[in-house]
Amino acid sequence: MNATMQLEKTKHHPVMLDEILSIISPQHGGTFVDCTLGGGGYSRAILKHPNTKVIALDRDGLAKKHADKLKKEFPTRFDFIEDKFSNLNQIIKSNLNLKAIIFDLGLSSYQLSDNQRGFSFQSNGFLNMEMGLNECKAYDVVNTLEKKYLANIIKILGDEKDGKIIANKIANYRSLKKIKTSEELASIIKEAKTKRRGYSKNPATKTFQAIRIFVNKEITELISGLIEATKLLPKEAILLVVSFHSIEDKIVKNFLNLYSNSEKNPSRYLPIKIIDKNLFKIPFKKFQIPSKMEIKKNVRSRSAKLRYAIRNEKSFFLQEEFKKMFSRYLSLEDLVL
Repeated sequence: MNATMQLEKTKHHPVMLDEILSIISPQHGGTFVDCTLGGGGYSRAILKHPNTKVIALDRDGLAKKHADKLKKEFPTRFDFIEDKFSNLNQIIKSNLNLKAIIFDLGLSSYQLSDNQRGFSFQSNGFLNMEMGLNECKAYDVVNTLEKKYLANIIKILGDEKDGKIIANKIANYRSLKKIKTSEELASIIKEAKTKRRGYSKNPATKTFQAIRIFVNKEITELISGLIEATKLLPKEAILLVVSFHSIEDKIVKNFLNLYSNSEKNPSRYLPIKIIDKNLFKIPFKKFQIPSKMEIKKNVRSRSAKLRYAIRNEKSFFLQEEFKKMFSRYLSLEDLVL
């Protein structure tokens, strides 16, 4: 079976779809921005309501196949742009009747199932991990990046305590032979972690996450995307994010807290800190997670966390402390191969 046929048979499950629809209320109409079209699940569900419009983005060129189907069905109400969501300000006009901007930060089922993309541990295709519009591949990272930087990427972006051990193992292996496939890389990592037992996940999970984040500059993209979306959203519009790992959720949580009255007070004996330039109201302080039924149907949804906030009328202002919180991640992603 060739890759195209395999992808056609892959079933896509939009994560927490019911929860998202209940929050953004497309039945009332308006324009919605789907920042990660993927298989088109969110966009299609929104477009089922007759008074809606969707502007969808995706950096992955393969998403155009799904975009073309939606454009054919909803020619006047759907538009697609192949671009990164960090470029929202160049794509979306601020005078649109925006109701919500939605970010689904997870890999799509199609990306994970595509043997040629290299996201899966079992992939014997070329070691790629590109989401689209990239400057480098995972192959370049594991075969050319200096060992100390590789260790930092694995440790910091993957939260992998054995980052140095894994980087050493990779460096030793590549000195003899180039690492060409994800399957090969996963085997090297597993060997580096043979003394560690009791994994509930594949021992290569955190390292793969780290390399994927670096290759796609996911932290830089997310921070820029949140900022640009906040600039665009009018009063009462919703910023909604579904994240899938702890770094993503930490960024989203801190961003929303910083631009609302949800920052923790340094001391219970001090007056509550009120910022007069809050930009959001957060209806629920805690994130939402998928139902047990959804996780049973789609095991990939188990790590999803949904957070959202409602914009007010105040103008955006950049709080420098936000980027400072994540400076070590940003500086790593700035490394040049």
